[in-house]
Amino acid sequence: MARHSACAIRWFHTRGLGALDKQRLEARITTHPRQCGGRPCIRGMRIRVADILEMLAEGVSAEEILSDFPDLEAEDIQACLLLAARRADIARLVA
Repeated sequence: MARHSACAIRWFHTRGLGALDKQRLEARITTHPRQCGGRPCIRGMRIRVADILEMLAEGVSAEEILSDFPDLEAEDIQACLLLAARRADIARLVA
């Protein structure tokens, strides 16, 4: 299982992405209060970011995800990983 997740992360590594590229990826993630309970989705579709991330964590390869969801593009998965990385990097004050 872990082998597939590492491959997916390596395949979508954001090496050398500039600020404009990151903004372009971020624009692929949409949030609407009346869609999927306000959770982040991909390009207004009802495909939740959390579902894609969970599939990657379970060892489903990016290639498999793309074949199962024909409307998805490789950049959509990359955008999900970027969102997860940004949300994981939130500093919290500890008392």
